[in-house]
Amino acid sequence: MRYDEFLARVRDLGEYADHDEAEHITRAVLEVFAPRITAGEVEDLAAQLPGPLGDVLRDNRAGRPETFGLEEFYRRVAERTGARPRTAEWDASAVLSTVAEAISGGELNQVLSQLPSGYAVLFGKPELSG
Repeated sequence: MRYDEFLARVRDLGEYADHDEAEHITRAVLEVFAPRITAGEVEDLAAQLPGPLGDVLRDNRAGRPETFGLEEFYRRVAERTGARPRTAEWDASAVLSTVAEAISGGELNQVLSQLPSGYAVLFGKPELSG
């Protein structure tokens, strides 16, 4: 998937006004997501994402993954976007389900294995939540 296709998909899923809004939301979600997984997994994921998205992940990775739950994830996304946490949930789902479409199934499984099961729904995999 090319960068412009990725952002178009996020724009469609999130029902954003334009490319710039989709790009802003995508960057905010990935900036919050990167510290949640291991640095090695950030590298693996970044290698499969188009354009500058890999750099967004790399620039925001942590030495050791942080262990925050979904509510904190939404709060942090909302803080970066200026939205409410409920809107941040919508934003995160638009971006992370597009990530799931853009990467291999094996990579998605590795990412999900590092997260509590509740995160799976954000990647469009509600059957793995529980």
